[in-house]
Amino acid sequence: MGDPKADPGAASATDIDPTARVASGAVIGAGVRIGPYCTVGPDVKLGTGVRLVSHVSVTGHTSIGERTVVQPFTSLGTAPQSFGYRGGPTTLTIGAECDIREHVTMNIGTEDGGGATTVGNKCFFMVGSHVGHDCHVGNNVVVANNTLLGGHVEVGDFVVFGGGAAVRQFVRIGEGAMLVGLSGIRADVIPWGMAQGPLAFLVGLNVVGMRRRGKSKTDIHALRSAYRALFFGDGEFRDRLPKVEAEFGGSPLVDRMFEFIRAGKRPLTMASHRDEADGEP
Repeated sequence: MGDPKADPGAASATDIDPTARVASGAVIGAGVRIGPYCTVGPDVKLGTGVRLVSHVSVTGHTSIGERTVVQPFTSLGTAPQSFGYRGGPTTLTIGAECDIREHVTMNIGTEDGGGATTVGNKCFFMVGSHVGHDCHVGNNVVVANNTLLGGHVEVGDFVVFGGGAAVRQFVRIGEGAMLVGLSGIRADVIPWGMAQGPLAFLVGLNVVGMRRRGKSKTDIHALRSAYRALFFGDGEFRDRLPKVEAEFGGSPLVDRMFEFIRAGKRPLTMASHRDEADGEP
């Protein structure tokens, strides 16, 4: 088992199964539980109360935040699936109170991609989901079974992925967006947008998500009106953009949508047709 480092006072509180292998140099926080047949590498740091249930592999320069639970056959901190990776000490950082289920995989970053893969707090990764190199995932994100995030993907807070969704490299997913199961996300998705389809298009707004996050009815209606005008108005999209911003700007949800769009360097997921399925009149 080697001689893992421990936080002060942690030695008597940790519980490491005798079949586990914890390398010398690993930092193990107070109250950590490492179950049968887990392996923990020398550059790993496990925060207070982390639980590795069994058969979990944590390697590379990986840090896991306090009270995160990792279920069997998950692999965290392995080398990027990238031809450009040169073996450098890039990192994976996972936040606190995440629920990481069976067969999840997350890779460290690449030298040319910023050197870090990050996951926020209170995220839920279901069976078989994957976080590629240099991704940055926000807080309170739900990632359903077999969802794939390609390298360099940016995900805002409170995003929900349906099962089997796949996100292309370098795509940005705005706060509160919902990606319907089996969708192929090939371009940026606006905050609170709802995208669906094998080559996904916008099909409305995640109104339920906004309500759950406590957004006011006034702000929701403002975003709805701006969305309709921007994606279904007359003329070219680039010409509508400043006109719609001038008309509907000032509402926080609307302003955030325009900030997101203007910050983008790659294509934007567009709406294919008017869809009222999000429940707003």
